[in-house]
Amino acid sequence: MRFGVVTFPGSNCDADCRWVLEKVVGVEAEPVWHEETDLTGLDAVVLPGGFSYGDYLRAGAIAATSPVMRAVREFAARGGLVLGICNGFQILLEARLLPGALLTNLQARFRCGWVQVRVERTDTPFTSRYRPGEVLRMPIAHREGRYHVDPATRERLEATGRVVFRYEGENPNGSLSGIAGICNEAGNVLGLMPHPERCAEGILGGEDGRRLFESMVDWIRTHRREAVWRRS
Repeated sequence: MRFGVVTFPGSNCDADCRWVLEKVVGVEAEPVWHEETDLTGLDAVVLPGGFSYGDYLRAGAIAATSPVMRAVREFAARGGLVLGICNGFQILLEARLLPGALLTNLQARFRCGWVQVRVERTDTPFTSRYRPGEVLRMPIAHREGRYHVDPATRERLEATGRVVFRYEGENPNGSLSGIAGICNEAGNVLGLMPHPERCAEGILGGEDGRRLFESMVDWIRTHRREAVWRRS
């Protein structure tokens, strides 16, 4: 099983994601440079956190135009799993693979710390190992994490169950409806602001993030025989 972890100029969580996938979850994780145009043979793609292109213009705006994002769009359209974490979530929104935008935190400052996140759905490829309504403890680290979307799209997201994670208790950035993570209509593209790779083993102070990656592995094993995303 092969995961690809994309590195943009300014990414700083790519090595962390590869460590968790290889050393904690036990699958192959290979680096994918942002100029790559072919993702054939991968089972899943991770867009990690960081400050792609220094967050110039807007966070994720320049990275969304990178050559690899055309390949990510094609990969997602074939049903492949795509996970965007923090800056990766911002890139997925800028690339229009997910709806909405991430604005500057309501307090207009960088927030770094642990938050509580409620699992809203457990029937996605990313959350099958969680319990419905389970509250997780995950770290955040961002200045532009306030999720926003127009009222009609928000209503559609809620009605179709595409809000996958929601802040529980404190809303650390003022996100609309406490939204911390959403998926696309097909359910194979997920973006979230908290960092599951930073709470995937005990030495990091928490292990709640590990099951997100394990859920992806479970889904791929179940669906690999019928996979089309690995073929060009």
